[in-house]
Amino acid sequence: MRRKLFGAILALCVGWFQAEAHTAGFIKSPLSQMKLIEDNAELDCEVIGNPIPEVQWWFIEGEDPDEILTQLYDGARDDRVRINATYIDHATSSLMLTNLTLNDTGVYECRASNDPDRNDRWTPPRVKWIRSQANVIVFERATIMTEPNVVSNVTSATLSCNLTNPSSPIKGHFWTRNGVIIKDSQSAKPDAYAEHHIEKVDYHYSGLYTCVFQTEPEANATIEVKVAPHVTAPKHSENANEKDKAVLTCVSHGYPLPTDWFWFKSSEGDDKDPIVNGSDKYEIKNTPNKTTLYVKDLDINQDMGTYHCQGTNDMGSAIDKIELRVRSQLAALWPFLGIVVEVIILITIIFIYEKRRKPDEINDVLFQFELWLPLHLIGFEKQHSNELGIRTTEEQLCDKPQRQKRPAEELQLRAEQRCSYDYC
Repeated sequence: MRRKLFGAILALCVGWFQAEAHTAGFIKSPLSQMKLIEDNAELDCEVIGNPIPEVQWWFIEGEDPDEILTQLYDGARDDRVRINATYIDHATSSLMLTNLTLNDTGVYECRASNDPDRNDRWTPPRVKWIRSQANVIVFERATIMTEPNVVSNVTSATLSCNLTNPSSPIKGHFWTRNGVIIKDSQSAKPDAYAEHHIEKVDYHYSGLYTCVFQTEPEANATIEVKVAPHVTAPKHSENANEKDKAVLTCVSHGYPLPTDWFWFKSSEGDDKDPIVNGSDKYEIKNTPNKTTLYVKDLDINQDMGTYHCQGTNDMGSAIDKIELRVRSQLAALWPFLGIVVEVIILITIIFIYEKRRKPDEINDVLFQFELWLPLHLIGFEKQHSNELGIRTTEEQLCDKPQRQKRPAEELQLRAEQRCSYDYC
């Protein structure tokens, strides 16, 4: 009896495990979206199961009982449908709808099944397809009247947007410049009119200004604020060694960025010689906001001078200059050689001078040096030497026995000199 009961329980567990192992389940379902005409929409679906389930996408038009189901495949709808699927640890599938139209509005269904007979028309599948749906609603783009459409050649400007046909109630609006929200431009008022004032139109405040109305989906329009380029060199002076390569750089700020870059080298007078890219001497690399000139195999006579970089757009042009200094290959040795020469001259002068002096004159010079010591040094010596019982320089100067070897007249003269400085 126990064996039969145990066998029944084991069979039930095995059957439950097999059923559980073969059941497909969603771990990510597609989300409903609201889009504008010509936008793109992407729906994602992820399913687990053993074996890995197959995933299909279907489009449902209309409502029961008149709904129409159409299976979607990669390249459908005039190649506007893209389906990417992977089957590794589990099934992952993405449906991309590009360049949306009003006819793309509807219900999109992700189906998954891992039943072996799921695609057999004659054998009903034991496990039905599991399904997850999402709505995609496509709206016409709202009409926004902008004033002006383009700002150029002015010192100040006022930008305005007027939303005429919102797709849903307006919750507020704000402005962005080059994709960044402008501080203090956000408003929670349900107004269909937005305005932004630019006090000074220059390269600091040029760019793409966008008014954004917070509807479902968002409505926006863009106004261009154009200025001539602002070209500047990060370093206006460059130093390089002869035979090396010099790198000169200029950058541009403002909108629009330069469409063309040019380099020149100053010649005699105010003339500027254009620099041609691709030669053995010069190489130029350009990006929209930066230009770089490489001067190869520097020559101190030919390459040293003033270089000019110029950026041009449809609003005008701007130029800046860089001074290039070329050092000789021996430039690093000149300071060292100068020091060596100075030392040699100084040693020679000292040697000649000492050769011409008598021994007594040398001692006299040393004695005069002692007399001219700064008073504050002697005072400092007094303060610290008396504590240790050490004789100071003053005491040594006044110690006559040390000078007894000198003639009496010389000692008297020296004593008078000492007393004149208040040492005795």
